[in-house]
Amino acid sequence: MTTVAPATHTVALAVTEGVRHFELAAPCEVFGIDWSELADSWYELTVCGPPGARVGGHFRLEPDQGLDRLPDARTVIVPAYAHIDEEPPGELLDAVRAAHQAGARVVSLCTGAFVLAAAGLLDGRRATTHWAHAKALATRYPAVHVDPDVLYVDDGNVLTSAGKAAAMDLCLHLVRLDHGSAIANAVARNLVVPPHRPGGQAQFVTTPLPDPRPHPLAALFPWVLARLDQPLTVQDLARQANMSPRNLARHFHAVTGTTPLRWLHTQRIHRAQELLENSDDSIDAIATVTGMGTATSLRRHFNRTLGVPPDTYRRTFRQRHDTTRQAASPRRLP
Repeated sequence: MTTVAPATHTVALAVTEGVRHFELAAPCEVFGIDWSELADSWYELTVCGPPGARVGGHFRLEPDQGLDRLPDARTVIVPAYAHIDEEPPGELLDAVRAAHQAGARVVSLCTGAFVLAAAGLLDGRRATTHWAHAKALATRYPAVHVDPDVLYVDDGNVLTSAGKAAAMDLCLHLVRLDHGSAIANAVARNLVVPPHRPGGQAQFVTTPLPDPRPHPLAALFPWVLARLDQPLTVQDLARQANMSPRNLARHFHAVTGTTPLRWLHTQRIHRAQELLENSDDSIDAIATVTGMGTATSLRRHFNRTLGVPPDTYRRTFRQRHDTTRQAASPRRLP
């Protein structure tokens, strides 16, 4: 039996004069580093743009390819664009449109949304950008439904993120869509991302574990994760951590930014996500191993947290994952 190697998923960064440092670096860290030990086939990153494009006003970039190669990529990412008061270069707009028409997944980070809007890709869609520029985006492009209160918006084959650190949130979301939440969370841990930040909306995004550096709760977290099927209480956690419930709450807030019970609830939901994605276990079985008790309870908490019932979540993830695997060409950028 012949084994067919997975097609390489090409990710192209569309750069131009005035691209910002952080939003250029985030996708490079996620897609440009070889994480192949985590997945069968990782991404191939290429940078497309004019020679000598200035990055953040401090140094110049030598892209791998010209913008005309964007349509050859499976995912195209437009980092933050500094000159939002000016019309983006026509060459960039044409290339982004061509990539979208060729079937690429098109993503903007921060003010890169102005490029997607100028290219007409956000007309009639919900989108976001940095909160400080959301009003300008909505005013200039009234056909775009701008939501300034979210970390990112996934509108199928067009995705947009809010400012700065939200770029990393969206990049990890893309990994989760392509490879599942377990791998996305492994990448997040390796990158030492901060604890989960409230985004103002339910998102299909994994909640990373707390900062792995030494802290008073370092031994408690794995103990809890190994016992999610049990009816744990704050008193149980405090006893295991050898501290009072009040002291436990103080340390939890310092390390995770939330309360012990909320963190525990998040870990139960996260475990349910992984099982829905990677197993055929029934909702009743998943409810048991995640400590939710019954299928009814799991459905209620899952729907309240993520905005969809677990059955829909499983079906949506598998449809999107199957579509990604079958996505056309195994072509690679030379």
